[in-house]
Amino acid sequence: MCISTDAIARRGFAALNAVVRPAVQSGIGNPFLIGAGIVVIETTGRVSGLARLVPVLSTRTGNTLTVSTVRSDSQWIRNAEADSNVAVWLGGRRREATATVSRGRLNTIRLDLVDRAS
Repeated sequence: MCISTDAIARRGFAALNAVVRPAVQSGIGNPFLIGAGIVVIETTGRVSGLARLVPVLSTRTGNTLTVSTVRSDSQWIRNAEADSNVAVWLGGRRREATATVSRGRLNTIRLDLVDRAS
């Protein structure tokens, strides 16, 4: 039986995310108001309709976060393209955001936090 490199990578990321995600959701490693850190982005699966949570590196300036990946086949990016209403876990809280995806060699996703007071 031959297991593809993609399958091994998917399993590896799934195992890593299962450990990292709860810590990051609780606020560990999150960026301050300005700076870099890890956040959990929550998208809605475009086929399943289920919440999909993925830890990603980000930079933050106020209410705007930027995340990126060189992997063009990342399902969370496709989910954000299909539905720009996403959420980001910061400081142990779920914050609604709007995603804007820019495709290129480096796929960049801008996340604008939604101000609840508005």
